[in-house]
Amino acid sequence: MGRILCIDYGLKRTGLAVTDPLQIIASALTTLETPQLIPFLKTYCAQETVDRILMGEPLDLDDRPTHATALVRKARVLIEKALPQIPIEYVDERYTSKRAVEAMVQMGMKKKDRRVKGNVDKLAATIMLQAWLAEQNT
Repeated sequence: MGRILCIDYGLKRTGLAVTDPLQIIASALTTLETPQLIPFLKTYCAQETVDRILMGEPLDLDDRPTHATALVRKARVLIEKALPQIPIEYVDERYTSKRAVEAMVQMGMKKKDRRVKGNVDKLAATIMLQAWLAEQNT
């Protein structure tokens, strides 16, 4: 059994989260500058077995595309070309950034650390991945 990788894609930065090999626990992996995403994924997937990639899909409250939806869809096409053997699916990313900030407050993270956008991005990816795992186990 391989890992599941979750991507919180952004124009500038992209947050990544991953499961353990047994697909039980979701953990923040990293945040990187978006142009580094494809090279990072190629390297990571060459070193680790990845069974599936999840990507946060930006939709509004009425399930309509947002301004960022087209960017995510273009990124998915690039990832599919780079890693054709790994299936990719969308997951709901609504409110994950807000929930990430709330989680950082609850964890007692200092205000200056909460302002680091990369921390929010990788935690948002972790929240998406945890929600997906919970849905699979119901």
